[in-house]
Amino acid sequence: MAGPAPTPTPTPLPPPSVPAQPVAAARPARYDFLNSKPPPNYVAGLGRGATGFTTRSDIGPARAAPDLPDRSAAAAAPAVGRGRGKPPGEDGGDDDGGDEEKGYDENQKFDEFEGNDAGLFSNADYDDDDREADAVWESIDQRMDSRRKDRREARLKQEIEKYRASNPKITEQFADLKRKLADLSAQEWESIPEIGDYSLRNKKKRFESFVPVPDTLLEKARQEQEHVTALDPKSRAAGGTETPWAQTPVTDLTAVGEGRGTVLSLKLDRLSDSVSGLTVVDPKGYLTDLKSMKITSDAEISDIKKARLLLKSVTQTNPKHPPGWIAAARLEEIAGKLQVARQLIQRGCEECPKNEDVWLEACRLASPDEAKAVIARGVKAIPNSVKLWLQAAKLESNDVNKSRVLRKGLEHIPDSVRLWKAVVELANEEDARLLLHRAVECCPLHVELWLALARLETYDQARKVLNKAREKLPKEPTIWITAAKLEEANGNTQSVNKVVERAVRSLQREGMDIDREAWLKEAEAAERAGSVLTCQAIVKNTIGIGVDDEDRKRTWVADAEECKKRGSIETARAIYAHALTVFVTKKSIWLKAAHLEKSHGTRESLDALLKKAVNYNPRAEVLWLMAAKEKWLAGDVPAARAILQEAYAAIPNSEEIWLAAFKLEFENNEPERARILLAKARERGGTERVWMKSAIVERELGNVEEERKLLEEGLKLFPSFFKLWLMLGQMEDRLGRGAKAKEVYENGLKHCPSCIPLWLSLASLEERISGLGKSRAILTMARKRNPATPELWLAAIRAELRNGNKKEADALLAKALQECPTSGILWAQSIEMVARPQRKGKSHDAIKRSDHDPHVIAAVANLFWQDRKVDKARNWFNRAVTLAPDIGDFWTSYYRFELQHGNADTQRDVLRRCVAAEPKHGERWQAITKAVENSHLSVEALLKKAVKPLLSAGDILADSSPNSLIDHGADGSGVRTSESVSRRIPRSSWGS
Repeated sequence: MAGPAPTPTPTPLPPPSVPAQPVAAARPARYDFLNSKPPPNYVAGLGRGATGFTTRSDIGPARAAPDLPDRSAAAAAPAVGRGRGKPPGEDGGDDDGGDEEKGYDENQKFDEFEGNDAGLFSNADYDDDDREADAVWESIDQRMDSRRKDRREARLKQEIEKYRASNPKITEQFADLKRKLADLSAQEWESIPEIGDYSLRNKKKRFESFVPVPDTLLEKARQEQEHVTALDPKSRAAGGTETPWAQTPVTDLTAVGEGRGTVLSLKLDRLSDSVSGLTVVDPKGYLTDLKSMKITSDAEISDIKKARLLLKSVTQTNPKHPPGWIAAARLEEIAGKLQVARQLIQRGCEECPKNEDVWLEACRLASPDEAKAVIARGVKAIPNSVKLWLQAAKLESNDVNKSRVLRKGLEHIPDSVRLWKAVVELANEEDARLLLHRAVECCPLHVELWLALARLETYDQARKVLNKAREKLPKEPTIWITAAKLEEANGNTQSVNKVVERAVRSLQREGMDIDREAWLKEAEAAERAGSVLTCQAIVKNTIGIGVDDEDRKRTWVADAEECKKRGSIETARAIYAHALTVFVTKKSIWLKAAHLEKSHGTRESLDALLKKAVNYNPRAEVLWLMAAKEKWLAGDVPAARAILQEAYAAIPNSEEIWLAAFKLEFENNEPERARILLAKARERGGTERVWMKSAIVERELGNVEEERKLLEEGLKLFPSFFKLWLMLGQMEDRLGRGAKAKEVYENGLKHCPSCIPLWLSLASLEERISGLGKSRAILTMARKRNPATPELWLAAIRAELRNGNKKEADALLAKALQECPTSGILWAQSIEMVARPQRKGKSHDAIKRSDHDPHVIAAVANLFWQDRKVDKARNWFNRAVTLAPDIGDFWTSYYRFELQHGNADTQRDVLRRCVAAEPKHGERWQAITKAVENSHLSVEALLKKAVKPLLSAGDILADSSPNSLIDHGADGSGVRTSESVSRRIPRSSWGS
């Protein structure tokens, strides 16, 4: 008996009647692959390379389909349950015997409650009761499934139809077009253009092989690149106009001849077929001239060929497309084939006779003799084309013929504004008037024609023309503005405002929105045209439209400033004038109007404005002071005195007016008048400034005792006013009484412990009397009481430098920069103290840390000056005086620089700007300006006097100390005292 077969059933024995024969080993049973489930990711034939393919018509367009549930399979094969104990072979599945060995079926669903579907009865017999129960449950499942089958299938069918409608196949997309092909006639079939075969299906790729270059070719290239500096005898005999054939080694004469013929034809075509029609070919030396010809590269030739082929396809497939013909003609023009371009554009004119662009291109490409004929055919084909008529007029040589062509065009297009304008420009004044009369009849809605006619007519006729224009165009504001300008030009000043006022009312009745910004622009345009009254009338009647009452002042002032920036001075003046009629008592508007008159008006207009200002605002000190100063600057001192007397009558207790009167007398060398005024001011309870000015007058006159008396009395009344302490200490120091001056400074510090100038004055006095140690102690105490004060650190650093303690100065500077990292004066001092190679890097750090402080800018300017970089130094000096125009040391350095490296114009410019800035501060500047002998000098004289010691010393580096904050007093004590408030009343007190 044979061994056990691989199948579960044993092999049967032969019948007993047949003698037993040896049975061979049976073959293993073959798996039924066709009916079994394939493995995951299995693709039939993939192993032997026999894979299938699909086309785009099978899968539809390249868009992803939505995920649809596979309900058809579920409906076709409903789930069949298996009863407990049902053999696995009766449900139609195939077994391989492995489940019997394991005791359970791996393909069964797992139940959370029972485990496998078999549960506890997996080994039970499947009897008739189980079969009957399964049949009952199967019938129930089928019944439940059939209840919703129709609804489910209908919904599935609807989803499939919706998907196919939104994602049709290519064959379905063109189905309607294919059906329409049945209705085409034979002629329509033949008229379909043929598309060339552009596919690469039949084109084989050429095999390219590379071989070494032969020596003969290299020799030939070398000979071709040789440069000959002399002509051979044959060339000289021909005059140098022939190309000797022996200069170029020739190997393939046929190829060279063909190439030369092609180049020659291109050259001749380009020269003989030019737009001007002239031939400029040299019959003897054209071959020699070919050497200077630009040879087009292979890439450009290839691009031209591709473009030519593409444009040929365009013109063949759609011959009625004008841009295709124009592009093809221009391509040939670029390629140098002008004749071909003319032929192409001619064909374009035949195919597209109603397109004006094609005719214009044909006219451009045609020769001058043929251009007129081409444009004539164009206007015949399109008689209503304005562009063609204008082009035809341009082709004429004289104005008469141009006018004749344009009038012919107006016969066909009488409503063309461009043609009317062109023909009017060519006519004289009388003919232009007649033409414009006809033009406004044909084009009554064009305002430019009406305005042009009004300009050519007389005054009475112009008014009639403008009235007719208003009837035709009731919503056009330009006509009203022109009427106002007409009235102003003819001297009817009273009618200008009435016309503009009527214009605003009429436009509002017509429903027009009055745009205030647009009308202001019209006012500026009227100002530029010289119609000042019209400008004022427009501003007066439209400036308040659309502005709330609470916003009027701010809006009007902003409008005036914008007009001033744009150079529209009359418009800004009109805005201020109207604003002052509404806000009569607003001091700020009067000041802005006064500044406008001061900058752009006359002295008389400014005086008139200030008179009105003080009449409406008698309590405004700044207006009185400004009026008095203007009279003083004009040289009328009595008038200035009278204005100040009126101001004192209006404001009897005004300290500013008392000080202004004092300055007027003091600057005009009237010290006695000044003393009397200050005495009256002190009697009436003057402030600390009055006592300070009184002491200044006595110092000017040399009355030391009177000066000390005034200062002591002032200190009794105002002990916290540090300027009086400074002045008293300086006076004692000037008289040589150091101990008394020290006592004064110490008493002052008791009342003003945070006053930096007092600390600096005391430290400077102790350094001169007791030496560096005492001065160092005072500055240390000052820094403790006033931390983060760069002036105190700078004074200590300079004290160490004056005594030769460079290391101690460096240590102090490092501590100072830690405590005051953004101080410009400290960074400027650090630039001066470092070695020259390190100054560039230190300058970069200083600018970065100090946020472009003017002292640092001036120090950098001096570095450029030392390096002889004149332009850079000038730019940086300019930046310094722009950032801090009140520091006179910057102006001194700048002016000295210009004296050394500039010219007369730059020097005058620096002087002018310095006088306008009126600087008040600076170490060397105040040492000059506060000296008694210089108290009445002008700013220009003070600047020149400040430069003289610097020029004599020749010390550039010493001049670079504009960062010094210790300002000398009148006695040269080295202390900045505001007591000398410059012997000049601040500009703010004068209102300018």
